[in-house]
Amino acid sequence: MPLFIRDDDVTAMAEKLAKLTKVSKTDAVRVALRHELERTRSGVPLRERLAIIHEKAAKIGLPNPGFDMKAYTDEMWGDA
Repeated sequence: MPLFIRDDDVTAMAEKLAKLTKVSKTDAVRVALRHELERTRSGVPLRERLAIIHEKAAKIGLPNPGFDMKAYTDEMWGDA
């Protein structure tokens, strides 16, 4: 069954994407829909993403309060 889009904004976006990617409007819409489906399916819930970040942060630990960034940078650039 054909898909008819009767929305000027959607048509304009499809035309812009088609022009940028040098494909037909149909192919531009196909690729955009395929990417959105993949993005939606592969999306990891925020709770899981935050748990991973917290785990990594716990492994790293707290910053060293005695670290001298100026001295480190000067040494790195040979300005010591």
